[in-house]
Amino acid sequence: MDDLTPGVLHEAVLDWYDDHARELPWRGADASPWSVMVSELMLQQTPVARVLPVHALWLERWPTPADLAAEPTGEAVRMWGRLGYPRRALRLHAAAVAIVERHGGEVPSSYDDLIALPGVGDYTAAAIASFAFGRRHVVLDTNVRRVLARAVAGQELPSPAVTRAERDLATGLLPDDPATAATWAVATMELGALVCTARQPSCDRCPIAEACAWRRAGFPAYDGPPRRGQAWAGTDRQCRGRIMALAREAHASIGRTEVEAAWPQAEQRERCLQGLVADGLLAEVGPGRWALPS
Repeated sequence: MDDLTPGVLHEAVLDWYDDHARELPWRGADASPWSVMVSELMLQQTPVARVLPVHALWLERWPTPADLAAEPTGEAVRMWGRLGYPRRALRLHAAAVAIVERHGGEVPSSYDDLIALPGVGDYTAAAIASFAFGRRHVVLDTNVRRVLARAVAGQELPSPAVTRAERDLATGLLPDDPATAATWAVATMELGALVCTARQPSCDRCPIAEACAWRRAGFPAYDGPPRRGQAWAGTDRQCRGRIMALAREAHASIGRTEVEAAWPQAEQRERCLQGLVADGLLAEVGPGRWALPS
């Protein structure tokens, strides 16, 4: 493979995907658009292994948007469990309500209708339109961006935020046929997840290694804008997670004594409690008592 032309790139990556794609429930031939949508919200900043059991339970309880929309928002938060970033559960519930109200309970197929739903941004709208309906869209998640940055741009990692140049590059590489473009999107995503990983890429297993611009350049280290780390211990995220775990496991409400036992730092604890209430993840149901929203 001497030159990484679009045609060569497509053939190599799509052939690799045919042989190595994981069997995931939201990729199956019988997967509903709702299953795809739920998976996309759950997979944001969360590994597939953690999502699989929650996705299965979610679809078993709420197989359609209407089933979820009929439930209190607190049940969505409870079922979200320990996936993290529980505001995604609120967004998914709000999107389900909107789907029922605007689209007769069916997940819409167009990008414009999808991005108009609560909590659905550019990536999610493009991903649902592509993966559920075979539409032709640029789908730029972290894995896709990393593959294109290395293979084509010769950079170890993409910039922290999507740039115009990056989007133009991805658009220029998108196959013309909508079905092929949709498969290309998921194939590059899979390549980034399984082979072209962030910390230890397996170049010996990469179908485009010989033509990879980053490899040819001698694997230069990332020298772009600073990238934020994912600190956890002692952070507000950890504190919020502890409080939310109490609320999910409670049959009714939780009291101040329980919250204080879960997190001893008073100022941080109060700040996180106020933030959870402001975000709609908790409701104050009495003096010093909180519960999941009804």
